[in-house]
Amino acid sequence: MTNAPAQFEDIRLLEEKLKSAAVPLELKTKVQAQLERLVRFASTQNYGQEYDQLARYIDWIINLPWDKKSEDTLDLAHAKTILDSNHFGLDNIKERVLEYISIASLRKNTKQQKGQKAPSILLLGLVGTGKTTMAYSIADALSRQFGRIPMGGMGDALQLRGRSKSYPDAEPGQIVKVLRRVGTKNPVILLDEIDRVTEDAKSDIMGVLVELLDPEQNSNFLDHYVDYPFDLSEVLFIATANNTGNIATAVLDRMEVIEMPSYTDDQKIIIGKNYLLPRALSSSGLAKDDLNFEESVWQQVVRPLGFDAGMRTLDRTINGICRKVAKLKLEGKAAKITLTPQNVKEFLPKW
Repeated sequence: MTNAPAQFEDIRLLEEKLKSAAVPLELKTKVQAQLERLVRFASTQNYGQEYDQLARYIDWIINLPWDKKSEDTLDLAHAKTILDSNHFGLDNIKERVLEYISIASLRKNTKQQKGQKAPSILLLGLVGTGKTTMAYSIADALSRQFGRIPMGGMGDALQLRGRSKSYPDAEPGQIVKVLRRVGTKNPVILLDEIDRVTEDAKSDIMGVLVELLDPEQNSNFLDHYVDYPFDLSEVLFIATANNTGNIATAVLDRMEVIEMPSYTDDQKIIIGKNYLLPRALSSSGLAKDDLNFEESVWQQVVRPLGFDAGMRTLDRTINGICRKVAKLKLEGKAAKITLTPQNVKEFLPKW
């Protein structure tokens, strides 16, 4: 075999991977038959598009995490530390995550553990209220792999479900792609901005979402490309949306809706001081003492243009201040700077 052509070596590697892969028996039998077809293609010098498509399909089947799972970290103190370190307030969703961990911990190593299905959560709130970052934090708290699927502007349900391998340009859907990338069957998958799919494809996409989020259906999710049911019941789906107006009632019915509140000025000041400023100083290469804020200037920093429900404007403002300070420091014009009511406008964005 060492002197065999490259295509035979590729087939041999696929055969070895198939033997060790935890592919369901029925599917493994079908894939073995497909491998024999590859051998026939190679033997007849037919290395055309069909050969490449078939080899690619087999590679996808072999590399999906059919039985690979990450071990959850079911420690309430650890989870609370992670959530509190990344988010101020938001006690309702933090409490829901701790409740989920508590139940999972109690059911661990019992017969009930096998039947446990992950919940589906919808984080509902205005732009910049922390929906996406909260999803990251939940995955971190559980020590699960994380995958994100941007739903905004999605115009075809096949982007989620995949296209049949009989088509020349066939490929798996986003769900299967995320599973292969993260390498486990129980990740946290973020369905970001499910209210912003295109109007033309909304009904079809919402139909797929019902199947993904329904605990009675998602244990047999069928991607058209894979063409074999995959168990998604252990995936923790977290969706985000600005409002529910464009979300089908059947989809909403299968999720627990948790509202992300707008931030008050007082909350923004606390978040700015304790979270955003230290992060901005670090990313700017500034030392902690290079930039200080007098207490009275925070109100202007928080609200330079009026009320904003989220944190993105404040984050951009603080990062902009740090950039200006870094430039002054590098030019030798100032070693340390304190923002006061007298000079703060020099550092705020100008519109």
